[in-house]
Amino acid sequence: MDYQLLFAVGIGIFLLVFLVLRLKIHAFIALLIVSMLVGIISGMSPEVMINSIKNGMGGTLGFVATVVGLGALFGGLLEYSGGAQGLAAYIIRLSGEKNASWALMITGFIIAIPVFFDVAFIILVPLVYAIAEKTKKSILLYAIPLLAGLAITHSFIPPTPGPVAVADILGANLGWVIILGFIVGIPAAIVSGPLFAKFVSKKINVSIPTITDLKSSENKELPNPLVIIVIIVLPILLIVLKTMILSDWFYQKEIPEYIRYTISLLGHPFTALIIANLIAWYVLGIKRGVDKDALLRVSSKSFQPAGSIILLTGAGGAFKQILVDTKAGEMLASSLQSSSIHPLLFAFVVAALIRILQGSATTAMIAAAGITSPIILGGDYSESQIALFVISIASGATILSHVNDSGFWLVGQYLGLNEKQTFGSWTIMTTLIALIGVITSIILWYVF
Repeated sequence: MDYQLLFAVGIGIFLLVFLVLRLKIHAFIALLIVSMLVGIISGMSPEVMINSIKNGMGGTLGFVATVVGLGALFGGLLEYSGGAQGLAAYIIRLSGEKNASWALMITGFIIAIPVFFDVAFIILVPLVYAIAEKTKKSILLYAIPLLAGLAITHSFIPPTPGPVAVADILGANLGWVIILGFIVGIPAAIVSGPLFAKFVSKKINVSIPTITDLKSSENKELPNPLVIIVIIVLPILLIVLKTMILSDWFYQKEIPEYIRYTISLLGHPFTALIIANLIAWYVLGIKRGVDKDALLRVSSKSFQPAGSIILLTGAGGAFKQILVDTKAGEMLASSLQSSSIHPLLFAFVVAALIRILQGSATTAMIAAAGITSPIILGGDYSESQIALFVISIASGATILSHVNDSGFWLVGQYLGLNEKQTFGSWTIMTTLIALIGVITSIILWYVF
């Protein structure tokens, strides 16, 4: 074993945590510093090291920047139009108050596909207030299922940024990630959502807080909720259709070339999201009389939260490439193969440790993907198994949200919880999602 490489990786991971957690340096520059340090300790020349960082960042951003940008644009249009609120209200009307917890879980599951987690929560939390006020029950009975649906989709199901970034770094098929993300996400959402909410709402009875800066769309006509569902689901169906039709599930020789070409084109994430954006731009904007200048402003504003994620993902790709080019990744892969730990459990633990130490789920996912990627390159894994690596990393990056995570304070503020109550509800919910996610992933490892 090359102990110099082992030392380089160990020092790199320690420094990454120190820079982000102790010195509060943004993870983007911290990952670049660590990438250079690992390269230097491993004996890379400056030219080779810089080229490795450049190639890793450029190769990652070519895909991720496009998908995250298109997804952010789509979410901005949906938010501006009031489509999220309209869809939520529609689902609640269908379910009735008795099943409101389940309806809110489904709402969160759908809405978080195109809309960032924190934005979706702020948009939908007034609906939670309204139901809790009407039923006179603890707000957690309705908030926890909504949060569970939002958190699971945000972590498990593309085209949300986290799983897209991890899938690209690991070389996973997005269609498989979507399929398995739904399979893993459903039991996780049920247990951590309505079932846990029913339990915790009896232990923590919280009254509705007074929040004055919430967004409201009561004064504008909301879009047709069925149209919103179609627009959200369309790109996912196209991506999954491509994965299924062009995989070994079908005999490709029996599919005419022009059909295969069309499916391959329309099912690519770029094309699928462009189609969804164009439909949303017309149906949610032009058709409803929205001024083109206003649409342009909405589009420009929607890119702002995507910028940080895109750069962070690029730095994660650079770190991955350094590990690959120094052969440190091969050493990690061979060490893991000679040990008894399950590869999915290894990926989960790495992501979980980074998440607990520095708080950001996105940073934990991207850093863990960089560390795990050489293991995949050194192993003979199927497309479905690589997709399960993505889910396991996402599970680890979801665990134990606490005081160093902005989500902890966001949820506490909007639900009127003190720190102890937030730990007893939100933190436990995220841990349930993580544990059910990794356990289900390991089970599916032996099925697919």
